[in-house]
Amino acid sequence: MYKSICLAGGCFWGVEEYFRLLKGVTATEVGYANGNTSAFPNPTYELLCVGNTGYAEACKLEYDNSLSLETILNHLFLIIDPTALNKQGNDVGSQYRTGIYWSNSADEPAVRSFLALQQESSQKPIVVEALQLTSYHKAEEYHQKYLVKNPGGYCHIPKYMYDNLK
Repeated sequence: MYKSICLAGGCFWGVEEYFRLLKGVTATEVGYANGNTSAFPNPTYELLCVGNTGYAEACKLEYDNSLSLETILNHLFLIIDPTALNKQGNDVGSQYRTGIYWSNSADEPAVRSFLALQQESSQKPIVVEALQLTSYHKAEEYHQKYLVKNPGGYCHIPKYMYDNLK
């Protein structure tokens, strides 16, 4: 049985590539999560760049029983700055916020517990959004597996982080 979670960690290209390489992750897809669906029912990359749509660039991933949700979240925290609001690397804007969006309500306690533990060991406030996934729209095809198609593409995640997964 596969489980899924949607993660926002800045630019979705790097987040997808990182989790694509993680053993136990069976599928990845990038898209736009938890935005203003009444004003923007069909979000596009261009819309996210221009205005405040409420959407976050996110990566939906499916994983098998060899991974726990806690392991997934630990990996997320390896590749983000959980104290940076609306910013990761050189990317700035609310679409680059960090977030954990669950589809299965049974995941909420584990997410909240994980974030509380992270906050206990952090000097700064953790600003990772933790919400039920209320909307998700697959991003344009050219964004899917972008760093596989464009290995020299920009990414805020250092290359050695990917190398550690291979």
